[in-house]
Amino acid sequence: MVRGRLSSWPEPPLSKTGVIRCMSYSPDGRQIISGSDDKTIRIWDVDTGTLSGVPLQGHTDEVWTVAYSPYGWHIVSGSRDKTIRIWDAETGAVVGTPLEGHSQGVTSLAYSPNGWRMISGSDDKTIRTWDAETGAAIGRPLEGHSEGVTSVAYSPDGRCIISGSWDKTIRIWDAETGAAIGRPLEGHSEGVMSVACSPFEWPEWPERPERPEWRIISGSWDRTVRIWDAETGATAGRPLEGHSEGVLSVAYSPNGQQIISGSDDKTIRIWDAVTGAAIGKPLEEHSSGVISVAYSPNGRHIISGSRDHTIQIWDVETHARVRRSLEGEIASVSSVASSPNEQPIDSGSNGNTIRVSEPFSHQPSSSRNPAHAQFYSQPDSQGWVRDSDGGLLYWVPLDYRSDLHSPVLNTMTLSSGNRSVSLDFEDFAFGTDWTQIFDTAQR
Repeated sequence: MVRGRLSSWPEPPLSKTGVIRCMSYSPDGRQIISGSDDKTIRIWDVDTGTLSGVPLQGHTDEVWTVAYSPYGWHIVSGSRDKTIRIWDAETGAVVGTPLEGHSQGVTSLAYSPNGWRMISGSDDKTIRTWDAETGAAIGRPLEGHSEGVTSVAYSPDGRCIISGSWDKTIRIWDAETGAAIGRPLEGHSEGVMSVACSPFEWPEWPERPERPEWRIISGSWDRTVRIWDAETGATAGRPLEGHSEGVLSVAYSPNGQQIISGSDDKTIRIWDAVTGAAIGKPLEEHSSGVISVAYSPNGRHIISGSRDHTIQIWDVETHARVRRSLEGEIASVSSVASSPNEQPIDSGSNGNTIRVSEPFSHQPSSSRNPAHAQFYSQPDSQGWVRDSDGGLLYWVPLDYRSDLHSPVLNTMTLSSGNRSVSLDFEDFAFGTDWTQIFDTAQR
């Protein structure tokens, strides 16, 4: 979640990073990571807009995709060199050996919502699943696309894998068995460059279906964005049209109400996710194609990475740039992602290096409890923070939903204007675990 000091960033823009192929915010919004053609990954501090640390070295070719693990303990990167590398987010050290198996470049990576697995898409037409802790391959590669896989994503509950391909289709797979679910989603007339999933759409309490609704969006070289019903595979409404060149990246806002798209026409467009209507004018500042776009975790800002070697940050409400571009001595940035903790941003580049920030203050391994990490999730449209299975954890009042951050381990701070509330999860228990803290002697 963005902490809100972006307006104080110094000039000039975040730039000179090479072609930015991928980027993302950290779960707490305090860092951005970017991947670039210069073989590096860079980490940017959102509060200051500056690079942190020195490059991480390892990849031997362009970095095409980067991501933080859901709880911020690791950074993962995929490259044209056909490998996936995992890095310790605290020390910058390589974790284990490179993950090998793809016969061509790794184009896309995604973690499962619980952080236990990773998936990778490749130009070799396959999707592979990996154990996020050990790096071991899980099962056989998912095969079915007739051309290179450009983008992969998990469904909000982690039960499905979604893939987009140059073969103009989107496919849905069972994440546990690897079996294809239904027929390929067809409608685009050119290659599918990017796919993303909406957050769950939960009905008003007390109604609670076994499986809530969610949607898939796809951006294509045919210049359109399409919305799909994940359950039926049918298109939801007409294609979103407006870009004059191919759509290279798409993303949902954290509340699922908006969609953003970045295009080779140098612009970013914002769309109403329900009606499909364009919201405001296109965001225009890049001098070359926009390869990667993402929302900040609190939905207040958009980041965009471009072939013009810059990362731009935008205010969602005003559509104004928060600052110019992020600057660093790297080539083109191809991917950016954000850390789930309070660490700086990393980016991929062409210089045989990956940059990491100063050592991070991470929780010790004994405290790395995936259940606790779920406390820091964004609330849904009704204000509930849920676990990975959709169970209710706690409710956030409306005024406090836009500014949540975790300044200290096991603590969540909710702010509204000059008011703030801190939640201490050190002894938090939910589900059947509540019985473990019940003291019969104090009845």
